[in-house]
Parts: sequence; structure tokens; C-alpha cells
Amino acid sequence: MQKMIKPKMLKWGDTVAVVSLSSGMAGDEVYRHRYELGKRRLEEVFGLNVVAMPHALLGSDYVFNHPEARAQDWMDAFADPEINGIISCIGGDDTVRLLPHIDYNVIARNPKVFLGFSDTTVNHFMMRKAGVVSYYGPSILAGFAENAAMHDYTVQHVRQTLFERRGRIDILPSPAWTSEFLDWADASLNDTARKMNDDARGHVVLQGSGEVSGALLGGCADVFPLFMGTDVWPQPDEWDGAILFLETSEECPPPNYVRYTLRNMAAQGIIDRIAGVLFAKPMHEKYYDEYNEMLKDFFGREAGRPGLPVMANVSFGHNAPMCVLPCGVAAQINCGSRRLAIIEPPVE
Repeated sequence: MQKMIKPKMLKWGDTVAVVSLSSGMAGDEVYRHRYELGKRRLEEVFGLNVVAMPHALLGSDYVFNHPEARAQDWMDAFADPEINGIISCIGGDDTVRLLPHIDYNVIARNPKVFLGFSDTTVNHFMMRKAGVVSYYGPSILAGFAENAAMHDYTVQHVRQTLFERRGRIDILPSPAWTSEFLDWADASLNDTARKMNDDARGHVVLQGSGEVSGALLGGCADVFPLFMGTDVWPQPDEWDGAILFLETSEECPPPNYVRYTLRNMAAQGIIDRIAGVLFAKPMHEKYYDEYNEMLKDFFGREAGRPGLPVMANVSFGHNAPMCVLPCGVAAQINCGSRRLAIIEPPVE
């Protein structure tokens, strides 16, 4: 895989820009309180100065109708020397519409921490095309604006990954998780903590043995079909030795939907090239067993790679809490100890 540029780590007092690159709901009156909560957490928990880019909070209708304005906000945030990092407000379903408006040279010349997940997957692949490491993790509305308080697990991983230059970050399983729905439109629920579920499983190794390492590359499986074949989708050889990480969205796609995406990747020659796979705990644990059986059947039988390490039930994606996965940075899967770690500094 290509050599990636690492952004400088964030520090107390830095300025971060917030952007709406897909859904514009952060600017809708009914959800604005949640945006303000996430903004306050960035200020109080992480000591950051938060600025909204000009079009980020103009609401769902405007943001949907103006993908060029979304892209301009993102480009301007990279180009502004006073801005140290960029965080996505929320995902959505049409980040791919930004593709005609992206200047990859702007990103490459101004590497900065960029954080988000879900439909923001497309932006992470844009960053990869520009040769810059990005970070798959919480967004303003989903993560930083967690009801009652941010989860300690999420706070720890944001700090370790973005605010420290650690040579190794152990990604331990979260001992508890939640996907309880509390209506974001109801500001009276901001101080109501979501119900947590104990998780005694930890990381689950579906197949494989020993230890493997490789650069992280992946995102939300629901989103992959939207941009396969575009100029940000990597060529097969760009997946050589990568650890593919996949999660599924709140739409809880059936296991065969993910299988069909993997079949496409196999037909491209990608599955033969990767070194390992990480699969996130599915939202609500819906299809938990079915996903695992599908993954074992696909990789072990259909793709003919029964020895490929596949680790499931990892804490990233649409459940809470979530870790941060640095895209383009080396990770290590240890099948015997069921341990996962980032094994090089994710920031400069």
C-alpha cells in the first residue's frame, strides 16, 4: 500500500472545524441543541476551539441541494492555516455527490486530522486518494453528543489516537455497549443516559491463527456500493497486505447484502490480497450470529481463504462506545490472544 502522510496530533487549545458533508441535520432547528451539546463536549473534554464552516449549519434542505458548498467547506477547512483538525457533524447517504468538487492537492498539501464514520467512509477514501491518514471514529452528533456524558471508552480512544503520539494503542473490547434509541429531537433527553448492555464475548476470532499486521482500510459496508468504480475506489494492488475493516449501519442490512459486496471485492481480486478482516458489532446485535456465519462461509469456503484472520465484535461503528481506527496506519490482529492493536503512531 502507498505511504501515507500523517497529520499532526491535536492539542489543547487547537481549533477544529465542523463540517456537514452528507446530512445537514445538525443545522435543523429540532436538532441544533444536539449539535451544541457535541460542540460543548469538544470544548470542555478536549479543550478545543470549535468553529462551524459557513454552510455546515444551514439545514438539511440547503445542504442536500448544494453538494458543491459542502465540498467547499471541506476544502476551505483544509486550506485554512488556523484550523488544526476537521470533524464531521454526522453521516448520511450522499457524500458521493461531493466527488466532482474535491481538490486532492488541497488535502495533500494541508494534512489535518479528519474524524467521522458511516457515510463519511467516502471522505476517508478521498483522504486515502490524497495520501493522507484519516480517522474512523465518532462524529459530533453521534459520539461527542452522547446522552448524559461521553463514554469513557470513546474519550480514551479519541485522546490516545489524536492527542498523543503512541507507538502502540491496544484496542480492547468495550465491556458494555448500547444502541438504545433516544429521540435526538427531544432536548429533555440530553441528560438521560442510554441503557448499557454487558458484553462478555470480547473480540471473537471467527477463523485464522497466529498474528498478522497491515494497514487499516475500510468503513461502512452499506456505503461501499455507492462509490465502487469511482476514482477514489482503490485499485486491487492498493489493498495488498491491508486489514479490511467493515461495519454496518443503523439500517441493519441482511447478511447477504454484505456478502454481495464482498463478492464484488472478490471479483476485483481484492479479497486475495488482504491480510485480515475486522468486523464491528452490528447495531442492536441484529443478525449477530448470522453475520458471523456468513463471514466464515464467505472467507473460508467461497473465497477460499480459510486461514485469513477474521475478528468480529469489535467496538467501532454504529453502536456506542466506539474506538478510533486510523485509516492507512498499521494494525495487528493476534488470533491466539484475541487482541487488536495499532502498532505505529497514528499522528505526527
